[in-house]
Amino acid sequence: MGKTFRDWDIEQLMMFPPSVEDFVPQGHVAHFVRSTVSEALDLSAIVDCYNEERGYPPYHPVMMTALLLYAYCQGIYPSRRIAKACRERVDFMAVTGMQTPDFRTISDFRKRHMAALEELFVQVLRLCQEAGLVKLGHVALDGTKLKANASKHKAMSYGRMKKAEPELEAIVRGWLRQAEAADLRDDQEHGVDLNGEELPDWVRDKQRRLEKIREARARLQAEAQAAEKGEEKKSGGPGRPRKNEPGTPKDSAQTNFTDPQSRIMKSHDGFIQGYNAQAVVDADSQVIVAQGLTNNASDAQQLAVMVAQIKQNTGRQARELSADAGYCSEDNLKELRRRHINGYIATGRQKHGQATAAAERNVKLGTYAYAMWQKLRRGGHRSRYRLRKQTVEPVFGQVKQGRGFRQFLLRGLRKVAGEWSLICTAHNLLKLAAARS
Repeated sequence: MGKTFRDWDIEQLMMFPPSVEDFVPQGHVAHFVRSTVSEALDLSAIVDCYNEERGYPPYHPVMMTALLLYAYCQGIYPSRRIAKACRERVDFMAVTGMQTPDFRTISDFRKRHMAALEELFVQVLRLCQEAGLVKLGHVALDGTKLKANASKHKAMSYGRMKKAEPELEAIVRGWLRQAEAADLRDDQEHGVDLNGEELPDWVRDKQRRLEKIREARARLQAEAQAAEKGEEKKSGGPGRPRKNEPGTPKDSAQTNFTDPQSRIMKSHDGFIQGYNAQAVVDADSQVIVAQGLTNNASDAQQLAVMVAQIKQNTGRQARELSADAGYCSEDNLKELRRRHINGYIATGRQKHGQATAAAERNVKLGTYAYAMWQKLRRGGHRSRYRLRKQTVEPVFGQVKQGRGFRQFLLRGLRKVAGEWSLICTAHNLLKLAAARS
């Protein structure tokens, strides 16, 4: 007797259509994100933008917001991949109610409402706080370098611009003379009524590059002038003599033609064209309690901004904060004392097997840094500084490795900051979903 199998008839019609809630099991994160966005978040800043009665009704902004956040929770970021998931994945259908917005609609929605979407980070954090996930007993601060939507090979230094601009200008002038001579010969041969006014592509490409170089030079000069004024205002005088002319950048100063606000930064993967993303993480739940983004590769200037954001986001301040040596400065250690935060900040990068006496040479007697070095040394392996690695670095691992976010999609500091805020919001949503499951 042969084995009996269940019927498999793909042409069998259903008597009653299934509910989209039955597409995925109860307790699935798709249900959680959909219900949280529709019931617990204030989306009036997005919904109120739609006040035009004419035209075809747009997709519901609450559904679009839930779709974006769920896609980010699933590690799907490009609009084309999100649109494809709406057509093919039942978990996305459970979020959208089987609606299938195209990629352009998704992309335009994200760009149009990025400022309002960025504000959702605080709302989701407050939900985590109400669920008891935000203790603020110990938090860890760190930064990670993420690639910009630009190639580092599309960057050029100011010194190279000064050489390339006259070279390109001479080439373009020569080609223009050749084009004019060719046009004159064509007019004599074929007549003047033929359409031959457009410049050849090989001329236009050089002209575009020359225009980009001129724009980039002007941008670097403006930044240098602004930085010079800032230094004079801070020091009260002109400061140290400059090697380069006043108001002009150094020859090594670089800018990128694709995303001018991104910078060349050193990361674990070598030098990248990118941004510096910051996060403060609660040690008890790995919930992100503060986040930000900068195009400054140094972390030192971000500590004061992040600790102020902790208080602003949660209504109270953390009791302890740990951070690596990149955040160690006299100003930062003073800021922690002023805010009554018990800090644990490395005072130097000590190589494996290096004697502690060697690390002592990195700090001066009588400074806040020396007091911190003594504090960490007394604590030894039991120091609260040990919580830093197990608190903030796993979060970056979950974002970059687990959910595959290694490069921004948008360009420009403001848009990229909003994108990083969405990433952090999705991370906290997943932590909240896991706590309530």
